Amino acid sequence: MSFLAITHFTMTSCLGHGLAATTAALQAERSGLKPCDFETVDIDTWIGEVEGLDAVRLRDELFRFDCRNNRLALLGLQQDGFEEAVFDAIQRHGPDRVGVFVGTSTAGILQTELAYRQRDPTTGALPQSFHYAETHNAYSVADFLCQHFGLRGPSVALSAACASSAKAFGNAARMIKVGLIDAAIVGGVDSLCLTTLYGFRSLELTSRQPCRPCDQARDGISIGEAAGLALLQRDGPADALRLLGVGESSDAHHMSSPHPQGRSAQIAIRDALSAAGLRPDQIDYVNLHGTGTPSNDAAEGQAVHAVFGDMVPCSSTKAATGHTLGAAGAIEVVISLLAIRDGFMPAGLNIKQPDPAIRIDYLTHSRQARVDHVLSNSFGFGGANASVVVGRGA
Repeated sequence: MSFLAITHFTMTSCLGHGLAATTAALQAERSGLKPCDFETVDIDTWIGEVEGLDAVRLRDELFRFDCRNNRLALLGLQQDGFEEAVFDAIQRHGPDRVGVFVGTSTAGILQTELAYRQRDPTTGALPQSFHYAETHNAYSVADFLCQHFGLRGPSVALSAACASSAKAFGNAARMIKVGLIDAAIVGGVDSLCLTTLYGFRSLELTSRQPCRPCDQARDGISIGEAAGLALLQRDGPADALRLLGVGESSDAHHMSSPHPQGRSAQIAIRDALSAAGLRPDQIDYVNLHGTGTPSNDAAEGQAVHAVFGDMVPCSSTKAATGHTLGAAGAIEVVISLLAIRDGFMPAGLNIKQPDPAIRIDYLTHSRQARVDHVLSNSFGFGGANASVVVGRGA
């Protein structure tokens, strides 16, 4: 695929609101994780919680969309001039020619969890204030973005587990390439809820300490929440950062465990490189999926080693942000863009002893260097995989 311009991008996570807070935390090797104190959850684990969501207010006419996930989406839009950039794109292209492609896994499930506490004691009916379609429904966040901006172009919510928002880049790129739209809001939004936290604990996948991807003693994930957004356009300034390639695959090896040799992950990586027209030695940094579970990191390590050997610096930033599930692909593409823009490769935090069986160049400290091309991996349950390549403009 020929490149598309990424003219604006932003992210909001437990590291802070917007790019400046994110960059400062990553360069200082500072994590945003904390012991879990979310809502009524009683689990010995660590989480990445976004501050200030309870204070976010949607416009009155969008009240039916009010839930934690859409508040997080709105807070994300308001950072780094992103909202203004979208309105400028709409003015330029028209509301029919700007699409929305957003990944999520939980959407507004928390709103349903809260509503169940308010059921009628006699009938069991949910309260009239609960609006499923605009909150819990997976399409809610995409619909909210369309309503917020007055868009009438193609709109898609993707829910492919942890690869959701990485796959959104592929969907948006294809829509632009075939001429259906000229620009797209692309990204992911996922927020904390009880279902996710208790669900992952039931799978014995949550760690009792801050997650430590690629550590020899890693024992699970730390769940986070985030909004990551990019404005993708057919045309842009010559120096705009670029989406160069997306590779997608599915091995359907197991409901939750990856293929142990990372077979399908390799396909996604190689297809992304092929789409970008790049050799493996032209990638300067790999942002790993790197969840901190024993099987995931081992499988990804084999896949990355098969393609790159141990010659390309790699790290997982989930030890800083937590695993933000459906938003992970988007925020890690944003972090990849920051690596290019600001000339640094972020460290993988919390490492005490790198796993010698993972034969890659894993960064335990941030590294300052010119970065031209980055590959970002996102691998989800059921073998849903996506790799995204971004690069420097002219």
